[in-house]
Amino acid sequence: MRLNVMLTRVTMVAFAALLGLGEAGAQAGPVQGPPAAQPPAAAPANLSMGDMVTQAETVIGQVENARTNVRRQLEIAREQRDVVKTLCLNDKLNQLDVAIRSARERKAQLDLAVSRNDSELARHEFAIIAVLRQRSDQLTAEANQCVGKEIALIGESSVTHEEDPDLPSTEVTDPPTVDVIIDPPSCSSCIK
Repeated sequence: MRLNVMLTRVTMVAFAALLGLGEAGAQAGPVQGPPAAQPPAAAPANLSMGDMVTQAETVIGQVENARTNVRRQLEIAREQRDVVKTLCLNDKLNQLDVAIRSARERKAQLDLAVSRNDSELARHEFAIIAVLRQRSDQLTAEANQCVGKEIALIGESSVTHEEDPDLPSTEVTDPPTVDVIIDPPSCSSCIK
């Protein structure tokens, strides 16, 4: 009984995160959804368990495609020897790898829940997979915004220095002499 209540709460939190609600969402405003070209995954309550499995497989494929695209961008940045963009894309690629691993693990748990005919656990696992898809969409958008080195300077550059002949000279020929007189203490035992 207690496990079911806990799973229900976790499912509700995951679903709230999917919708961009929750404590952090309420404070910071709504969370941006995936790009308009890709519709969000259907709500777990509206899908049968078979549909959840099918959609989860689709989501994993989409995350893997996103990873492939970021990987290509990373290879191009490495070929161009763009260190800044390489570091940025490498970070996004690592995060996408984590998202793929998590999605695959959740898919395995979803398959197990479906085989046990546990619809509540299946909805929970599917909700987490949907959140992982949103995260991969966000990472892909961030990877597309990785900025590399500036290409504005092409070729050699030089710096010239000109002095205005009307300005007075600032050269110091003879440094000034300063007499410094230091009196020694009158007695060494007098100082306490």
